[in-house]
Amino acid sequence: MDNLPPQSLSMTNSVSFVAPLHVSSQSSSAIDWTAYMERLVIELSKPDLRENAIRVLSKRKELFHELAPLLWNSVGTIAVLLQEIISIYPNLSPPTLSPTQSTRVCNVLALLQCVASHPNTRMSLIIACVPQYVYPFLETTNILPQFDYLRVASLGVIGALVKANSKEVILFLLSTEIIPLCLRSMEIGKELSKNVATFILQKILLDDDGLAYVCATTDRFFAVRRILDMVLESHERQPSTQLLKLIIPCYSRLSQNRRAGIALTSSLPVVFANPAFINSLREDPATWRWMEQLYENIRKNHVQSARTEVQMDDIVDKLCV
Repeated sequence: MDNLPPQSLSMTNSVSFVAPLHVSSQSSSAIDWTAYMERLVIELSKPDLRENAIRVLSKRKELFHELAPLLWNSVGTIAVLLQEIISIYPNLSPPTLSPTQSTRVCNVLALLQCVASHPNTRMSLIIACVPQYVYPFLETTNILPQFDYLRVASLGVIGALVKANSKEVILFLLSTEIIPLCLRSMEIGKELSKNVATFILQKILLDDDGLAYVCATTDRFFAVRRILDMVLESHERQPSTQLLKLIIPCYSRLSQNRRAGIALTSSLPVVFANPAFINSLREDPATWRWMEQLYENIRKNHVQSARTEVQMDDIVDKLCV
């Protein structure tokens, strides 16, 4: 009996093999985790036990590394999680989402983040287009805490995907509206939302296809550029070292594209010429390398732009003769 998971009774007096969250690590180590987690996954299909199962699984997901395959391969489990997500769509507009509803769905999103992080389930999640179910949460502009928590959790699912540095993931995201959604989160979200959204944008720009996509049209480039400038300005008012480490590589990567680099040359934010700002970047070697690369690209683009102007002047002079 000592080796069995602790039991708790649901409101309907049904037995649920769910350990309380405050159980000690010593007693947890004695639990048969595989059987325990399998039981919790089974309880997801039972409406009266589902909320508690979601809550405990989301809290314990780091302790069971095979939770993602278990969730994905269990019959009907992903459908249940998607049902939980879809059920609160009506509460997004008009905004009637309660903190309790937000917390429950955030726990569901934590489980999807687990699936997105695992190498054996990541591509299955993409092939099924499951990430797009979180997009409605990123489309909201409400800044109440319960909406921002939902925003952060949704970005966490996408962040888990791009963290793998997979070409397939980037191409999938580029086929969706993830960039505008990230820009919106960077614009209206709280600090954590801004950080995760900027991380996703950075990962997209670090990929050659992602950089080419952003720089393919003037509208895309200037949309990204405007939000980056805005976030950088907000950094001057409310400094965030983590956010700065994410933003600088974005500018540096944009400067590596010929057309975008020329545009940056003539309109780089004035803060980049601030000695105090520049010195603060030297404290982090990785960020400073990105900054040096940015300055080098700007210098090259400036020279190239000047040569182009001279060539154009020569052409005009010849035409006027």
